Amino acid sequence: TVEETFDRILVSVGRRPNSDAIGLDNTKVELDEGGFVKVDEQQKTTDSSILGIGDVVGGPMLAHKASDEARVAVDGLTGEERPLNRTIPAVVFTDPEIAWCGLTESDARLKGEKVEIARFPWGASGRAQALGRTAGMSKLVLEAGTGRVLGVGIVGHGAGELIAEGVLAIEMGATAKDLAHTIHPHPTLSETLMEAAEVFFGTATHVHKRSRK
Repeated sequence: TVEETFDRILVSVGRRPNSDAIGLDNTKVELDEGGFVKVDEQQKTTDSSILGIGDVVGGPMLAHKASDEARVAVDGLTGEERPLNRTIPAVVFTDPEIAWCGLTESDARLKGEKVEIARFPWGASGRAQALGRTAGMSKLVLEAGTGRVLGVGIVGHGAGELIAEGVLAIEMGATAKDLAHTIHPHPTLSETLMEAAEVFFGTATHVHKRSRK
C-alpha cells in the first residue's frame, strides 16, 4: 500500500455554463435544460440579433470547435451559409498523446453499429523506432461491409499532429482502400494510418496478417 500526503485535491466533475450571469434574461435567447444557449445550424439563437458559439452553446468544449462555429456564424452573416463540421478531433496532451475523432469502438458497441477495426502497432514503424517512441498505435473504426472510415484513434508521440488526417477522411467519406492507396512519405509516423488500412486488407508491409480475401 502506498500512502501520500497532499495539500490540496482537485475533484473535477464537469463544467456548466455561466449563462445565468451575462444578462440573457433581458433578451429573447432561450436556454436548454442544462443552461446552454440554444442555436441552430448557423449558430443563430432565438434572438435574431444574437449569435452563439463556444462553450456556452454546449457540445465538446474545445477551442477549435468554437473557432469553427465562429466561422460558420460569420459566413452566415455574409450570406455564405455552410454546414457545421461534425467531426471534432480531441487530444489529450499526455505522454504519449492520445487523439481521436469520429466514432469510437466503445460508442459503436453501445449503439449496436456493425464496425470492423484495423490497428497498426507503432512498434512496427521505422520512424517510431528511430525516435525511440514505439509506445503507440493507430486504429481505424470502419463501417462493416463498405470499409468507410467512421472513426480514428491514435496513441503515440505527436498523435495530436496526426489526427487531422482522420478528420479529413471522415468528412470526405473516405474508405480504408482510399487510405491504403494514398502514398505517405517513409519513414514517418503519418504512414501508420496508411498501414492500419493495409492491415485491414492483409497487405501491410511491416505487419503480417492474412488477407481478408
